[in-house]
Amino acid sequence: MKIKAAVLDEVGKDFRIAEVDIDKPKSGEILVKVAASGLCASDLNAIDGKRKLVPFPAVIGHEAAGVVTEVGPDVSGIAVGDHVVMSIVPNCGECEWCKRGIPNYCATAGDAMSVGGLFDKTSRLSENGSKLNQFLCVASFAEYAVVPASGAVVIPKEMPLDRAALLSCAVLTGYGAVVNTAKVQPGSSVAVFGCGGVGLNSIQGARIIGARTIIAVDVSDEKLEIAKKVGATHTVNAAKEDPVAFVKSVCGGADYVFDASGREATISQAWLATGVQGQLTLVGLLKNGAQLTIDAGPFVNEQSIKGCYFGSANLQKDVISLVKSYLNGQLFLDELISERIGLEGLNDAVKRLRAGEGARNVLVFD
Repeated sequence: MKIKAAVLDEVGKDFRIAEVDIDKPKSGEILVKVAASGLCASDLNAIDGKRKLVPFPAVIGHEAAGVVTEVGPDVSGIAVGDHVVMSIVPNCGECEWCKRGIPNYCATAGDAMSVGGLFDKTSRLSENGSKLNQFLCVASFAEYAVVPASGAVVIPKEMPLDRAALLSCAVLTGYGAVVNTAKVQPGSSVAVFGCGGVGLNSIQGARIIGARTIIAVDVSDEKLEIAKKVGATHTVNAAKEDPVAFVKSVCGGADYVFDASGREATISQAWLATGVQGQLTLVGLLKNGAQLTIDAGPFVNEQSIKGCYFGSANLQKDVISLVKSYLNGQLFLDELISERIGLEGLNDAVKRLRAGEGARNVLVFD
């Protein structure tokens, strides 16, 4: 089948819109008509080469939702017409990590992503007979995507698909970092460094869980205003004021601190803003080969640093819970969408993301 897709030929290049071929789904796979796909920092990491996430040429995009149009053999629980959220954490159910109960680290999925394919390490996308690599087992900057069924979650049809797309990465990661990874307690103090798509959802998670104090740190007044709308009780522009001193003036050092920036300098600030017996959770992805040098002094205060991948999410359980939270008005998603764009708007949206403008640009298809 011929479809339109945004193709990235190599690091640092602009997307080009092309007509490409997509194959039918194989065993354990589904074909989804993409309704919406968020433009995420992980996409930018691949575009700019910050992290080696996919071989090129490739179809990028991973934060997506759509409608199932075909189901491959050996798929159960998903039918044609179902609305689904697509995710970067499909699982084989058979590798060591899956058997240990942590399918987010599925080795089969990891191997597939490293070669730009699906579980059999081949891609369902091609152009003029040549392989196009699939980004993170999704490749959603296209009209259709073939994805592993284990990485899709069926959602209620009353959930708007452009907002559902955000659940598959930004919301699961940011919210999950608070609720699943750090296990923030009601009444505690929280500071979030970096108020992009992930950081804003960490702020939401802190609000929903009942944190008493929620401090948003960023260098963009625009993002800090959004942070107030989704739950921040205090904000500080780190380009104008020392964020460490500000956090300490508010709460003496936060019980839980989250870095969503993936920048070494910001992580050092976040660490110093962590309070006695507090925990810093690193949510943002650092570039390949990055190393951290931090002040060792706070360790005497029994402070700790914890990593985080995909918000320690339980895909099937957490997506459905978040859909319910949105539908009952508890989770804010409309406020996160800065602009809805078509394929032709992707390159400009990448420039805005690179410049730190807005919260989330969402690619939508008719």
